[in-house]
Amino acid sequence: MNFQQLRSVREALRRNFNLTEVANTLYTSQPGVSRQIRELEDELGTTIFERAGKRLTGLTEPGKEIVTIIERLLLEQENLKRAAQEFSARDQGRLTIATTHTQARYALPVVVQAFRRNFPQVHLNLQQGSPLHIAEWVASGQADIGIATEGLQADGRLSTFAGYRWNHVIVAPPGHPILARERPTVEELARHPLITYDTGLTGRSHIDEAFSRASIVPDIVLTAMDADVIKTYVSAGLGIGIIAAMAYDSEEDTKLRSLAADHLFASNMTRLAVRRGAYLRNFAIAFIEMFAPHLDRDTITAQQDEDTAAARQPEPAGA
Repeated sequence: MNFQQLRSVREALRRNFNLTEVANTLYTSQPGVSRQIRELEDELGTTIFERAGKRLTGLTEPGKEIVTIIERLLLEQENLKRAAQEFSARDQGRLTIATTHTQARYALPVVVQAFRRNFPQVHLNLQQGSPLHIAEWVASGQADIGIATEGLQADGRLSTFAGYRWNHVIVAPPGHPILARERPTVEELARHPLITYDTGLTGRSHIDEAFSRASIVPDIVLTAMDADVIKTYVSAGLGIGIIAAMAYDSEEDTKLRSLAADHLFASNMTRLAVRRGAYLRNFAIAFIEMFAPHLDRDTITAQQDEDTAAARQPEPAGA
């Protein structure tokens, strides 16, 4: 048994059983991948994959159990490398943060600046994407830390932690009628075209819930992934904007005015996620502590251990 065999099995699952993609990912040939998988199955004395001719079509019942163990073995291999690097190159390496545009643009600059001062030899990589992409990148090991408001808690492969709370604000051009109302209602908002975040992004679910509770279908004329786009079209007069409070700066956004919206929409929690069972370098822990000072290595490790143990518990009979 060798790690290349284990990687071939893991990538076959990740690439939806497409051996051509597996071969490209592992920089080998398709026959080589097939051979690695067959040799592992022969050594284990059981089949991992269901087949239709030479094509892999799914996992066998034993295969479902085996791939879980393979994931753990490969994770521990990565952990061994990271633990060794902690001593051989303590404050050197690469840290990949997966996050949304809003967090990267408005919440992280101060943290990144502080981190660079403390760890000048660590190369930072900021990957921006949707919460679903962020969860996948962290769970697959492509990113070390994920930061988002939506989506992370739903992924059972991750350990998640509360970061900080924030609220939405309403933005509109100077002189807009809505600005005459210090505390507008959802009914008053709904009389105007609205511009806000795409579904599943930056607290959009709380916006939808507020209108749903009032049995109102708002006229959302435009949605976008990031607040900069929303503010551009609000400034152009296309509608009222609903954005994260951190994204509005009265000194920079001179073509807009804002109103508090915490009386309309529930507050949001930005969360941080790491892969369950993953060893975190000291500089990764330091980044987390700078972003969320209430977290430390003991807290993070304890939650990871608890989540990993819970995931390994067998399901109750008849579940």
